[in-house]
Amino acid sequence: MNQTFRALRIHNDDQGYRAGVEEMQASALTPGELLVKVAYSSVNYKDALAGTGKGKILRRFPLNGGIDVAGYVAASTDPAFKEGDSVLCTGCGLSETRDGGYAEYVRLESKWTIPLPAGLSLRESMIIGTAGFTAALSLYRMQQNGQTPDLGPIVVTGATGGVGMLAIDLLTRAGYSAHAITGKTGQFDFLIELGAQQCIARKELYWGQRPLENAHWAGAIDNVGGDMLAGLTRVIRPYGNIAICGNAGGIELATTVMPFILRGISLIGIASAGTARSIRDDIWQHLADDWKPRNLNKIATKEAGFDELESIFAQMLAGDSFGRTIVRIG
Repeated sequence: MNQTFRALRIHNDDQGYRAGVEEMQASALTPGELLVKVAYSSVNYKDALAGTGKGKILRRFPLNGGIDVAGYVAASTDPAFKEGDSVLCTGCGLSETRDGGYAEYVRLESKWTIPLPAGLSLRESMIIGTAGFTAALSLYRMQQNGQTPDLGPIVVTGATGGVGMLAIDLLTRAGYSAHAITGKTGQFDFLIELGAQQCIARKELYWGQRPLENAHWAGAIDNVGGDMLAGLTRVIRPYGNIAICGNAGGIELATTVMPFILRGISLIGIASAGTARSIRDDIWQHLADDWKPRNLNKIATKEAGFDELESIFAQMLAGDSFGRTIVRIG
């Protein structure tokens, strides 16, 4: 393939840090067994950091942005994939060490490329994307550590973000009672539509000052960190799990050993980008079947093209985004 195509390419050189749509050829893409014609990508907080230079995401330059991608195989040197196959990839070095999904074509390593599971469209897979995969990985690892619906409700912090919304939807789908904590009280009705059985305003939370307070929830999926996470450790029921997948509220954690040695709670770190392939396969099968969120079209609040990404990044970093933004490529 020698024709040129468009990509959102990120540079950091003598002319400074910058991102913009430009033309390139497949020969300039980072290597991989699969050449994929991209149909959709999505926008994550990490993408906004990478696209603006507000966070040190890329480890080499230049690279195409976009940590999520879904599309059709255009060419393959791996016999496990053939031309026309629908595939997806999230994380796995995209827009860090490899060209990402904000391009009309991408090369992918076959060992990290997931055949699109039956039950999902390419568009649906990108509504889910890294955000939904992270939410599902959180539940997956909590269940590995003994979490079950009969233990009680799971609370989700940062509930109006992409991970939070998808977590509420898939928890409900998986048979759990989901509660939501958010600073955006005007979105309570929306969260209830997604399945939240209780919504709590962040500003009204008072955790108390004791190392252990009255236990409210059987577990938590926490996107916030900082004081929020510290408070959660004091109010989780015995042998409950807290899956930690974000740090919007800070990276420090001020707590005591008491919740761990008296209630036996567990903190579970969620690092979705480096998840093993066998686990990825399991999780995407869940997301296409028994954990598939019922409200994907509600959660996808915006669909954008290349030229809108700059303004979307700024909005996301300012805390003004809501739901998932899908990037239409093909």
